[in-house]
Amino acid sequence: MKSKEGNFVSDLWGYAPAAGHNPGNMLVGFKVEATDGGIGKIVRHSDQVGSAYIVVDTGVWIFGKDVLLPAGVIERVDRSEQKVYVSRTKDEIKDAPEFDKDKHLGDSDYHQRLGSYYQRPRG
Repeated sequence: MKSKEGNFVSDLWGYAPAAGHNPGNMLVGFKVEATDGGIGKIVRHSDQVGSAYIVVDTGVWIFGKDVLLPAGVIERVDRSEQKVYVSRTKDEIKDAPEFDKDKHLGDSDYHQRLGSYYQRPRG
C-alpha cells in the first residue's frame, strides 16, 4: 500500500534518512514545529525499527494532551536549534486519533489506526 507521496505504509514507522536523525541520539526536550507553527516539546521517543515515534506534550495548545507522531512524518531534525520539523499541520495533528499511553506499546490495532490516519491523502 502506498501513500500519495509514494512511500510504503511501513515507512511511516521509521525515520527517513533525509530527516537527519541517527538512532541513539536523544530527542527528548526538542521543540516540534508543524508546517504552520510550533506544537510543543518531545517527552518521549522510540528508535525501534518498524515502530519509531515521538510523543509530544502540546501544553495548552490542545489542553495539555500528548500526541504520538510516527517517525515517518518527521521531515528533519535540527540539532543546533533543538527542533524537529514535521510534515503535518497543527489541525492534522490535533485531529489525529487520541494518544493512549497504555495502548501505544505493543498494540498493533492502535498503530494501524494511527498509521491509517497519517497515510490518508492530504490537502
